[in-house]
Amino acid sequence: MNVTAILIGLGPLLGWGLYPTIASKIGGRPVNQILGSTLGTLIFALIFAAVNGMSLPTGMDLVFSIISGIGWATAQIITFQSFTLIGSSRAMPITTAFQLLGASLWGVLALGNWPGTTAKLLGGLALVLIILGAWMTVWSEEKTQEQSSILKKAVLLLAVGEIGYWAYSAAPQATSIDGMHAFLPQAIGMVLVAVVYSVVLSVRGKEKAAFTEAVSYKHIFSGFFFAFAALTYLISAQPDMNGLATGFILSQTSVVLATLTGIWFLGQKKTKKEMTVTIVGLVLILVAAMMTVML
Repeated sequence: MNVTAILIGLGPLLGWGLYPTIASKIGGRPVNQILGSTLGTLIFALIFAAVNGMSLPTGMDLVFSIISGIGWATAQIITFQSFTLIGSSRAMPITTAFQLLGASLWGVLALGNWPGTTAKLLGGLALVLIILGAWMTVWSEEKTQEQSSILKKAVLLLAVGEIGYWAYSAAPQATSIDGMHAFLPQAIGMVLVAVVYSVVLSVRGKEKAAFTEAVSYKHIFSGFFFAFAALTYLISAQPDMNGLATGFILSQTSVVLATLTGIWFLGQKKTKKEMTVTIVGLVLILVAAMMTVML
């Protein structure tokens, strides 16, 4: 076992696991969160590129890498909006489930994964476990009609956001460069979305200009956590490290930390029974993730 590879592979556990909780703790509106986070990611990517002597790719490699970043930032805006509705501890397992579903279906329909009847049956079971696990993480002992309505709205938002996360994962597959070289242009795409989103809201007069608010720049700190996770995942997924399958499994452990820190540090309380059901749901999601990449 390559201990170094495993430690790098667990980078997303810390980065993506703490990112939503830190972003929620800093506060502000979704526009503040996305602006600061993407600026932090860009700063991180620029430093990484400079240290390693990397330059921007050209042609369609650059275009698809930027599209990848645009997809992530668009989806993350939607995810931040869902945080305001149901909190990060409930939103993160749902968005993780949607991402697992999207990645699995994309692999089957576009890449020819899960060949054979047995693989398809096991893959179908894994998808059912993902859905069940996500449902368990948002289960409540007592839920009012208003709470049910809010949850449905959040789930719908996160389902739409999956389109952006899919683009974030799928677009780089059309390039001829590795993930580390795509990192900087991805960050540029992220910032472009954040800037346009901030300007549109300001021009329309719906919200105060995020560029003028200090809380936006505090979120640069949370952006460092996202960037650290994204970069360590890209390194982990390399064939000479953990490979795509193992790297993907290790990255999904972040949902556990994101959910539990949201409960412990953000006051997103659960009863003892709800907590037990949530933990079982998280385990189901992780088991299903392992099944999908091993088929």
